[in-house]
Amino acid sequence: MANNYYDPADLRKFGEITEWSEELGTKFFDYYGKVFEEGALTAREKSLIALAVSHVVKCPYCIDAYTKDGLQRGITKEEMMEAVHAGAAIESGATLVHGVQMMNKYKKLSM
Repeated sequence: MANNYYDPADLRKFGEITEWSEELGTKFFDYYGKVFEEGALTAREKSLIALAVSHVVKCPYCIDAYTKDGLQRGITKEEMMEAVHAGAAIESGATLVHGVQMMNKYKKLSM
């Protein structure tokens, strides 16, 4: 097996971040837990959002965690891929819209 920078086993160690900052780590996990409780959005909907965001922020740990979570919640592979594409479209659009800034700067400097 090849060595990877991201070790899938490290995901299980996530709770250990409280060891070096118990107060802040605990506050984060309290917040995280509240965010993913049922509310105006279902846990299933939040899982799909988390999966899409995981891809946009490129977190392999989150991708693993929310793919597994989605499977446990009955989310289909087609729903997962559609969510990933929605995230990719927003990320691409955000990149491209900054092209307007470049165009404005170019026009200003070219005058």
